[in-house]
Amino acid sequence: MSIVQSILGSRALEALTSPHGVDRYLELVNPMWAAKEVRARIVEIHREVDVEGHPAVATITLQPTSTWQGHRAGQHVQLGVEINGARRTTRVFSVSSHEAGAGERFTITLRANPDGLVSKFLVEEAQPGQVVHLSQAQGEFTLPDTMPGHVVFISGGSGITPLMSMLRTLQRRTHRGRVTFIHYAQSPEHQIFAEELADAARTGYGVDIHLLHPELGDPALSPAWLERLVPGYRDVPTWACGPAPLIDAVQKAYDGSEELRVEFFKPPKVSGGSTEGEISFARSGLSAANSGTNLLEQAEAAGLAPEFGCRMGICFSCTSRKTEGTVTNVLTGETSSLPDEDIRICVSAPEGDCTVEL
Repeated sequence: MSIVQSILGSRALEALTSPHGVDRYLELVNPMWAAKEVRARIVEIHREVDVEGHPAVATITLQPTSTWQGHRAGQHVQLGVEINGARRTTRVFSVSSHEAGAGERFTITLRANPDGLVSKFLVEEAQPGQVVHLSQAQGEFTLPDTMPGHVVFISGGSGITPLMSMLRTLQRRTHRGRVTFIHYAQSPEHQIFAEELADAARTGYGVDIHLLHPELGDPALSPAWLERLVPGYRDVPTWACGPAPLIDAVQKAYDGSEELRVEFFKPPKVSGGSTEGEISFARSGLSAANSGTNLLEQAEAAGLAPEFGCRMGICFSCTSRKTEGTVTNVLTGETSSLPDEDIRICVSAPEGDCTVEL
């Protein structure tokens, strides 16, 4: 750390610039100057997929401030934008570029979700030069420091992004082991990173790529098909990312194997607990019958607008205080009846009566 950075990050300077903090003043001079916060300038926006009538997919190259600590392959970042002068809105996106160090450029690859304010803005309206706000890289869905001789990657749709970061990292490391990469896309036209994957299939050492398109009659993922492709696959370290139906199929195929690591786009909807009862939103004074879905969806259905980032239990943006009641974590199946506990409402489904500080 330079002497200037040490001074800018000192408690003394922070006290002198209170209550706004030194970063507020640095931002007025240059948006890319920061002592503690992380920001980034959009360098390039490249369309990966643009099929008429379907949401476009783009890769966005970001140049972060020197406060960015770098990322490991497979991690994600919270990205915030201020759209039309409105309050900053934050969402979570996986990093798609190879692992990088402090202050180095990186990319995110995202689909313009029709219902997604931030993703649509970034893909369709953002321009090079615009500055966005970042968190440090987060997440444990990463490669180990010492790589096994054979790994399997399984992805669907935009779930390819963290696995592409892993593949690019292994290629950059000149990994000499074997990689079996299985990806499901709606059609060849919807295939993200198509040219790069085709090149890796032709020239990559030990890289075995299978691009599957259900509408063309390609096989669905099943234990029998996986066994033919990768004999003894349950004993091979595997990373899987994608929509809930794909992850459900992967988990069933691996049957509790400790070699499987998964990441969801969105947690699966679960039921089975008691949906009788009432959900009380204490701050707003509203209440509604328990529908059995997660608390974030129930709050939105009641007309509330809780803060959230990822909607899949990763970023903790939606954390709220549950004062009473029982909730089930839809990712793990664990239940908790503790009073006055902080929960992630996007992955917490209430059983019976429940009160939340919303």
